[in-house]
Amino acid sequence: MLNFTFHNPTRIHFGEGQIKAIGAEIPANSRILVTYGGGSIKKNEVYDQVKSALENHTWFEFSGIEPNPIYDTLIKALDLIKAHDIDYLLAVGGGSVVDGTKFIAAAALFEGEDPWDIVTKQAPISSALPIGAVLTLPATGSETNTGAVVTRNGNKLPFSNPLVRPQFAVLDPSVTLTLSDRQISNGVVDAFVHTMEQYLTFPVNAKVQDRMAEGLLLTLIEEGPKALNADTKKDLEVRANIMWSATLALNGLIGAGVPQDWATHMIGHELTGGYGIDHARTLSIVLPGVMKIRRNEKREKLLQYASRVWEINDGDEQSRIDAAIQKTEQFFHTMDVPTRLSHVGIERSEIEGIIEKLTAHGMVKLGEKRDITPDVSHQILTAAL
Repeated sequence: MLNFTFHNPTRIHFGEGQIKAIGAEIPANSRILVTYGGGSIKKNEVYDQVKSALENHTWFEFSGIEPNPIYDTLIKALDLIKAHDIDYLLAVGGGSVVDGTKFIAAAALFEGEDPWDIVTKQAPISSALPIGAVLTLPATGSETNTGAVVTRNGNKLPFSNPLVRPQFAVLDPSVTLTLSDRQISNGVVDAFVHTMEQYLTFPVNAKVQDRMAEGLLLTLIEEGPKALNADTKKDLEVRANIMWSATLALNGLIGAGVPQDWATHMIGHELTGGYGIDHARTLSIVLPGVMKIRRNEKREKLLQYASRVWEINDGDEQSRIDAAIQKTEQFFHTMDVPTRLSHVGIERSEIEGIIEKLTAHGMVKLGEKRDITPDVSHQILTAAL
């Protein structure tokens, strides 16, 4: 196991009816900006619950944060923050709303000239507004971690800083019962690939992390399809297990002391930025390609994955790896997401342009060993045609 320091101070309120907890979490004298997306929280009664919980607080609202939050939208919140002397942010929505709110929190107190430098230059963040989160779509784990992605002019780029980790998060699985099938699929697949990015690397004898990751993968494989099945999709226990899995997939715990990959994500960001493809659907396309092209480098963990997650123990090593990749793709098909570039209309001739953008964004040494060059990324995308 590698050396690590693990610290996650986000307080979690999990379960039905927990939105009421935000009233006690946020100081009574705070001036709050509630951030959210396209307005679905007003249809599923989450907005009303937040309003009730904040009845003794002073608060304002900022809406319109997009899936894959856009810089030009987020930056508009700074005028509201200045006009109303905002000192606390409450993100109400899915991972994109939380991500966007993290950027707003950092940009509001940014000491540099251009807040975009936070993303493009990883400019230092010396302070940020405090954040709370009410999660409505389990997927990214952003509600308890330090990372976020922001999009500008077709460029989807990440940043991370401990100062933008939410102080608390409310996870009420009952609010997910109104999600569309597409949102459910995306969330399950996103959590699945987050887990794989920290698990499918090379062994370092981190038995605890491996077993936890395998438990999350098995839970998502078991519960994900139930959330799409008409007979079980309203089962609150199914939704609770998916929601908690998504949080644990990226709260830092399973990634502590182990090598991490993230090539699938970095390549996938280019598909979202350039083509507007849902984030999770880029992951379901790219991951099988990574597994195929990096099968030798990931051989030991692929065999472990085949055995422990899919119970594939017969045949030679190569056939077991092939079967594990096939099972992964079958799971993605069960979740109704694409596994090929051709499924989303991207042709071989477009790969070169994707690689050019990947290179321009500095993503030239990806993977757990930093040896996935643009040429290897080209091979991965070719395998994903």
